[in-house]
Amino acid sequence: MDVLWAPWRMQYIVQCRDEGDGECFICAAVRADKDRDNLLLRRTRHSCVILNKFPYNNGHLLIAPLQHKAELHDLSDEETLDIMHTLQAMVELLRTTLSPHGFNIGLNLGRVAGAGLPGHLHWHVVPRWQGDTNFMPVVADTKVISQSLLALYDLLSGADPTEK
Repeated sequence: MDVLWAPWRMQYIVQCRDEGDGECFICAAVRADKDRDNLLLRRTRHSCVILNKFPYNNGHLLIAPLQHKAELHDLSDEETLDIMHTLQAMVELLRTTLSPHGFNIGLNLGRVAGAGLPGHLHWHVVPRWQGDTNFMPVVADTKVISQSLLALYDLLSGADPTEK
């Protein structure tokens, strides 16, 4: 079996809190009126988009229901449809602004499946480029993210995902 070491993720793991240990960062961002400070990129009727503070790649987004819900069956049909439309819009936004070659899109359901915040559903959208995995994490214990979160926020918040 091969082992993939990702030591830069330890900061995220250490900061993860169980449901009762602290406030959900998604709910806190939704309640606050400082979207840029909270990296909350977009709100829809039933969902929100937040830049991941611990990205695997530049442009790593989280799409979540506005309401704090832990299970897929907790979502209403309207919430599910809204989240999927938001997911489509964010893929197009990233495609037009960052020009990735592909995407990883997924949901970690439950802590054992990798969910760092198991109480609030959220989908990861990770842009990928040919050759975006390199020697830096392995040799230098360093992950290279090519853009600051606030510069990315400003770029994405000013773009129209419906324009081609």
